[in-house]
Amino acid sequence: MEHPHIHFFVRVTKMLLVVILIYFVVKLKNVWLPFLHMLIKLITPFLIAAFITYLLHPVVESIHRRGMPRALAILFIYALFFGGVGFAIYKGTPLFIAQLEDLNKSLPMFVRTYEQWTTTIHEETATWPYDVHKWVEALITEAESFISEAVTGTIIGLKQWINRLIVFLIIPFIAFYMLKDVELIKKTAWELTPNKWRKKGVQFLRDVDKTLGGYIRGQLFVCLLIGTAATISFWLIGMKYPLLLGIIVGVTNVIPYFGPIIGAIPAAIIAATVSMNMLLLTVGIIFVLQFIEGNILSPLIVGKSLHLHPLIIMFSLFVGGEVGGVLGLIVAVPIVAIAKATFTHIRSLKTMAH
Repeated sequence: MEHPHIHFFVRVTKMLLVVILIYFVVKLKNVWLPFLHMLIKLITPFLIAAFITYLLHPVVESIHRRGMPRALAILFIYALFFGGVGFAIYKGTPLFIAQLEDLNKSLPMFVRTYEQWTTTIHEETATWPYDVHKWVEALITEAESFISEAVTGTIIGLKQWINRLIVFLIIPFIAFYMLKDVELIKKTAWELTPNKWRKKGVQFLRDVDKTLGGYIRGQLFVCLLIGTAATISFWLIGMKYPLLLGIIVGVTNVIPYFGPIIGAIPAAIIAATVSMNMLLLTVGIIFVLQFIEGNILSPLIVGKSLHLHPLIIMFSLFVGGEVGGVLGLIVAVPIVAIAKATFTHIRSLKTMAH
């Protein structure tokens, strides 16, 4: 029988070894961090291609089951997807860049308008209780910081994408071969996985796909619809930068609860510099679109596939925003959904073991 003191000593030793290992890893980050950055750059196109394959594969399988040869089904969906994306980029990029340049020229005017707003808010709240006044000022400061970080991150991200444009041009080719050889990829992964993990691994992947697959595909489709509707609506009312603002509304819509607010801020600020009627129209359009999205599109297309409590989603968004900014807000919920599926799977395995 193992002595309890020896067991305790072994556990403490393991913990100390882990702490020492983490210490040395952190200390040597200047050595391994450049290699990590290089590895991320190398695998990013493959990860994006794998994500596209994940999105398109069910559609290919659905068409194939209806009688179309698999190769033709792949070519059809592949051409439709990348043809549509390519056409949208070809037609939309010049307009997007023109609106971005115009927005850049108009920034001083928007800054003056914003300064007038903050001055007015400061003067109006000066007679309020001291704590409330300080809270309002702190809220404005935090909003400024968040918007500044979001804009800076977006500009840096756009520059990185432009600089690596040639690299990302190979993504369609990688995605094509992944779609074509998806069964071979599955077979290879099966053979490389140890025997004792195979069935459990397949079941785990099925659970993750069941939880997350419908949510991601549905959410992307809803964002595309909302972004398109916002662009058309802004254009119809004569709003400035309709494509740019529509893209912002569509992309931020992927963030639960807070996305519509984040997407509405730039449109509201720009509309306020035009007229009060434009501001009311813009806010009204966003409100109507979010009402349609929340009560019709999301329940119909996305459903409740995640089965996550709203409090868990909100907490994950706060954590994601603190850790990764806007990108963290976008990926927070999918990561939590995967973590939930992992936890459920591990718990079921422990239950079966007992």
